[in-house]
Amino acid sequence: MGLRSKTMDIVKYFEFKFNKNLGQNFLVDENILKKIIDAAELDENTCVIEIGPGIGTLTQEMARKAKKVVAIEIDKNLIPILNETLANFDNIKIIHADALKVDFNKIIEEENLENVKVVANLPYYVTTPIITKLLNEKVKVSSMIIMIQKEVAERIVAKPNTDEYGSLSLLCQYHCEVKKICKVSPNCFVPPPKVESMVIRLDVMDKKRVDVLDETLFFNVIKAAFNMRRKTLYNALKPVVGDENLLLDVLNKSNIDPKRRGETLTIEEFALLANNISKLKGE
Repeated sequence: MGLRSKTMDIVKYFEFKFNKNLGQNFLVDENILKKIIDAAELDENTCVIEIGPGIGTLTQEMARKAKKVVAIEIDKNLIPILNETLANFDNIKIIHADALKVDFNKIIEEENLENVKVVANLPYYVTTPIITKLLNEKVKVSSMIIMIQKEVAERIVAKPNTDEYGSLSLLCQYHCEVKKICKVSPNCFVPPPKVESMVIRLDVMDKKRVDVLDETLFFNVIKAAFNMRRKTLYNALKPVVGDENLLLDVLNKSNIDPKRRGETLTIEEFALLANNISKLKGE
């Protein structure tokens, strides 16, 4: 029996109703499933945190390869289904919780997880918040293999001077090596979403891409620069620096034209700006 037929049989048997508000789209394409598993590079020493396991299709395949899988599911109606579809595995832990509210590092500690990877078919509405949470909270994972909306994936890998380039691009590229795995058609899901998806892999780097003196300031500078994309850096960064003369000194010391816009700056230039703000404010 094919994955699509098997999925529909389970949905019908349990009389499950898809919740649009939770962005539920179940993967029913064996080829994409295999590509996710291959990209995750799981083995008996790897532990996995899965966000949004659905009916457990990907969960089962990962449990066959990994040491342990912790699946976090927000929909209480899926818990009894998961308890049945995953009943034959003794290396799976199901947690009924909102992934946006859980303490991932606490889960890692309590479940004795090592060599942790996040593997997930993320609902579109939580994609950016989940990625931001995992990176900002410095969750102890080595990589994230996630299926997300193609548009968001393009933003993550974007380079300067493109429409897609922004705060999310810089957040991910500061913390991670980013790699596209494959595009995914809406036909690979039940029900099919209205947009294309993409599988990407984010490998968290031990040493960040650039050295910054104050990480909070660094991201405040980035946020301000992209808050109003049409603003020049001089106007965008006034609220961050406060003193206009100091701001001009910072831009001059950084060799950055005040008339440039945030979307033209590389991550190295943003780091230089933030570091010079820190230095000049400290003098």
